[in-house]
Order: sequence, then structure tokens, then C-alpha cells
Amino acid sequence: MPSKNWFFWRRSILAKLILINLLIIAIVIWLAGVSVKDFACLLSKQYQVADGASSNLFDRTMQFYLIRASILAVIVAGILYYFLVRKLILPLQHLGTSAQKMARGEFQPCREIPSEDEIGRLISDFNHLSSKLQQTEELRKKMVSDIAHELRTPLTNITGYLEALSTGVIQGEPELYRSLHEEALHLTGLVEELHQLNIWESKRLGQGELQKISVENVLETTLKSFELELNNREIKVAANIQAADILGNREGIKQVITNLLKNVLQYDRGGWVKIEGKKEGHIYKVVVTNLGQPIPDDKADQVFERFYRLDSSRNRKTGGAGLGLAIIKEIIDQHRGEVGLISRQDEHSFWFTVPLADA
Repeated sequence: MPSKNWFFWRRSILAKLILINLLIIAIVIWLAGVSVKDFACLLSKQYQVADGASSNLFDRTMQFYLIRASILAVIVAGILYYFLVRKLILPLQHLGTSAQKMARGEFQPCREIPSEDEIGRLISDFNHLSSKLQQTEELRKKMVSDIAHELRTPLTNITGYLEALSTGVIQGEPELYRSLHEEALHLTGLVEELHQLNIWESKRLGQGELQKISVENVLETTLKSFELELNNREIKVAANIQAADILGNREGIKQVITNLLKNVLQYDRGGWVKIEGKKEGHIYKVVVTNLGQPIPDDKADQVFERFYRLDSSRNRKTGGAGLGLAIIKEIIDQHRGEVGLISRQDEHSFWFTVPLADA
């Protein structure tokens, strides 16, 4: 039989369920009918009081009523089954429509059903997936826009100055070369931060990749590497670090502390920084506190977003690319920890937690 004749079978789960159910009903009715007919014939022969013609009439009448009852039973069962199963299949049809819209970039949730069965959980999981994909798509668009904005200004400046130098409109001076060098350093820093963010997003540290490390050793080593810069900026350091073993990635924790200290160097306004590390139950908490640019309470959570900066003008003299804290959040998320910010006017405490090795 050509495959096109089975189109409804391949495309409709409702047709499959109805046909299977009708087939089962027909077999059951047939077996029951044959059994009843044979039993009736047996009784008719054992207690026969009529002649042979009456016996044949009895057989035909019995067969007629069995066939009629079977057909009626199949029709009634088919109608009831259709409406009951259709109600069951309808959410799946809506789910398929929503999936097609998602493929076209329309992230519309499927209509929820008041049920906690397999179909209800499937629709709930689909809606959660749709919401996450929508958030990811919005972040992707925002990130592309922010990268284009960050690259446009320095590239425009460099291109303009180089064109002016090549045509003789302006003459090369040390100040001009320093400006071009700053623009080049900004581009290099942006590309490096994007590279770091991409590396950590692609790593996806598994439980087996987290090792037992001495957190105070990582903190003190990283702090030591910033000693010269902190002294040159006349920033006093107060460290209170409790010894403990954590479950983590050494390079990742070092990157987190490095980004926090770079943040201190970039935004410091008080000439001091305090670093605390202590155990809290089954986690180890690190807090870096200093004075900096005021952060509104409603913006505290947004500072960990990619390319977010308090300076709406995006002036590179008062802010970086806005990826340092985003890298911190990505690393700590992969350590099954948390990050946060506590602001008291211009005093800010950036904190993060990681699990203890013996937790």
C-alpha cells in the first residue's frame, strides 16, 4: 500500500489512539460475542424443545443481534473515545503550535493546563525553556549592541587620527601617540575580557573539576601581586582572612579576586580597601569593601550584568567595559556559589561565596 495512504497514521496521534482502541474493543466484543453465541447454541441443543427450523432461526437471530450490538458498541465507544482523547491531545497540539512559533523567534508560552500529569509537566517545562531562551536572545542582542558601541568609538578615533596623519593634516606629537595608545589599550582590554568571559562560559565546570584548594593561599598570593599598584595609588590594605579549604578551581578564584581588586583600583575614592574571608556554615564567604562611586539600591543587582556601567555616558575615563563583574558572576555560578553587593552610600562591599571542601 502506498505510504500516502497512511498519512493520517503517521501525522495524527489521535487517529492512532482511536484506531488502536477500536481494534481492541472489536476484538473483545468479537470474543465475547462468539463465546455467548456458542454458549447459547450449546444450551439450545441440550434443552432443545423446538424442531431444526426453529434452531436455525435461533442461530440467525442470535447472530443478527450480536452483530448489531457489536457495531453499536464500536460506534458509541468510538464517539466517546474521540471526545475524551481529543481533550487529552489538544494541549499537545497547542504545544506544537508554540514550538513552531519559537522556531520563528516568537517566544510565546503555551497555554497551561490544570494538571500535574506528564503532559502538564511537559507544558510547564516547555514554558520555562521558552522563557529562558527569550532571556538569552535578549541578552545576546544587548551584548551585540554593547560590543558594537564599545568598539565604534575607539576604532573611529584611531581611524580618524591615522587618516589625518597619513594625509598630513596633522603632525605626529607625543600627546597624540599617547592618545592612540590609550585607545589601543582599551580595545585590547575589551577583547581580553570578552575572551575571558567566553572561556568561562564554555568551561562549565563539573563537580569532578572542582578540587580542594587553600583559599587563604589563593587570596594572599593574588593580593601580593597587586601590592605594588596599591602602594603606588596609596591605597591601604586591611586583610582578615580565615584559613580554610574550599572546593573550587584555583585559576577561577584567582580571577575573581583579581577582578575585584582591579575594580578597587579603578573606582577607589577613599584610599583604603578591606578584604575579609571567613567560614559561614558550609560555605566560605569573601567580602571586599572600599569607598567608590555611589550606587543606587535599585542598581545593586545590575552591576553584575554584562556591559552594565553606572555612567550612562559610557565614558571610559570613569568606567571600564563592564565585563569584570560579569566574569566574576559566571565563575562563581559555576562554583555553585553566590555573588552580591551591599552598598551604604559610597561604601561598597562586594561579596561571593563558595562551598567548603568538607561540606
